[in-house]
Amino acid sequence: MIRIGNFFFRYRNYLFIFLYLALFIPSPPIFNERGFGPSFYLYPLISGLAITVMGQLIRGITISLAYIVRGGKDKKVYADQLVTDGIFAHCRNPLYVGNILMLLGVGILVNSLLYLAVFIPLFLFIYQAIVLAEENFLRNKFGHQFDAYTQRVHRWLINPVGLAKTISGMHFLWRRWLIKEYNTQVIWLVGIALILFFKYTHWPWDSATRNAWFVVVLLMLATYYLTVRYLKKSGKWTVA
Repeated sequence: MIRIGNFFFRYRNYLFIFLYLALFIPSPPIFNERGFGPSFYLYPLISGLAITVMGQLIRGITISLAYIVRGGKDKKVYADQLVTDGIFAHCRNPLYVGNILMLLGVGILVNSLLYLAVFIPLFLFIYQAIVLAEENFLRNKFGHQFDAYTQRVHRWLINPVGLAKTISGMHFLWRRWLIKEYNTQVIWLVGIALILFFKYTHWPWDSATRNAWFVVVLLMLATYYLTVRYLKKSGKWTVA
């Protein structure tokens, strides 16, 4: 598993492109009119949006409190230090938990049984392998310090005990959230917009109105992307 994890760690960024494209593979629905009535589309709409937004919020809070630099070096697992504060005091992989919820949510939002039955389990297997590879590196580098950390903090489950105290006791760096996440946020929001405008046929508008609103949303997201990118590149906003 560690070898598999090291392999997928090198290509983890491409994994999300593949998983987003998989959202639009034709699939039997999770919810349909026969089983849930004429308002069946509200079930994937509400639950999917709630879950995927929760995933982004978890990532945002994690990054804003105590960001972990584990982006790898030379496409290999790497970490300068062992981060155990912030949300990492409650879960060892909160960023990955956020990613899982984001993809699970859009899978429900798109109402794809294929996505939930095939691609989400595949994603979980790959993430488990990546985490095992990361833990192998961290254990070799930090030894007993990492072992003690694993004894008190779960790999995947976020322990809610003391969570409010952790959040209130640290400075919330929201600019760091935007600087580190604006690429992910824009891709994620474009995917949600595509689903809402072109997969949901229940809105009371014609195709011309739908397309016009979709273009407006894209322009808003492009403005957000370019604004944050400018503030980052110009040094007006820093990652510190």
